[in-house]
Amino acid sequence: MKKKKSTVKLLSAKDRFFTYLILAWALIVALVPLVWLLLSSFKVDPLARPGFMLPESIYLQGYISTFRDLHVMRYFKNSLFVSVVSVVISVIMISMSAYVIARMEFFGRKLVTAALYSTMFLPATALTFPVYNLINKLHLYNTHGGLILVYACSGLAVSFFVIKNYYDNIPRELEEAAQIDGCNYFQTWFHVVFPIARPGIMTAGVLAFLNNWNEYYWSSLIVIQKEKLTVPALLATFSTAFRTNYNGLFSAMVVIILPPIVLYCVFSKFFIEALSGGAVKG
Repeated sequence: MKKKKSTVKLLSAKDRFFTYLILAWALIVALVPLVWLLLSSFKVDPLARPGFMLPESIYLQGYISTFRDLHVMRYFKNSLFVSVVSVVISVIMISMSAYVIARMEFFGRKLVTAALYSTMFLPATALTFPVYNLINKLHLYNTHGGLILVYACSGLAVSFFVIKNYYDNIPRELEEAAQIDGCNYFQTWFHVVFPIARPGIMTAGVLAFLNNWNEYYWSSLIVIQKEKLTVPALLATFSTAFRTNYNGLFSAMVVIILPPIVLYCVFSKFFIEALSGGAVKG
């Protein structure tokens, strides 16, 4: 038997050079703000030695104050609780509704899809009055429940887009075989579709978590009691009308961005699987 020739083509030296050049540029763009922030957090006065100037001495008072005086772990707990609960609610809603839209034919199917996608173009400021009015009528103002409600309903279009596109790559024959074995729609989704679409669902969940963790507008509008603030809203406390504690601000920012970085490192394989189309081909 003749061996099949490999269809993989090696890049030429010129193509490799431009590829590495673009990757190096992307790496620099990504790391420059982080390095600048880290260096500034170790300076007594970041404005006195701005930019990438090395600090005269390592100043750790900002980090000490963040944990000892500011009790940042309390706000970490608030952000983690609100983000995780809202992500679980939104992912369950979208993963099941996306399956219905991807697999079932019903009147108004395209209209529902268009309505979900249209939410991508609505800025948060345009929804301020109706959302604020709804939160007040439900007596959820200044509660984590109100913030969870807003977060669970935010970013639905992105999650729907990611999950539905992943469903479209799953062969219908697998679902038909499950239905022949006696599975209803929910059992088919839970036992057959969900395990295969897990990378796409996990990707949507991680994206929603990162968005909720970094969100500032609604967290500062709905929650006003300091003990209930989330970490992005906490950063505003470093600035007053007369003075800004830049060392404390930069130190707190370094601490706050660590969880999203760790989260992405842990779940990076799901991003790769989702972007590559998963383990099945349509």
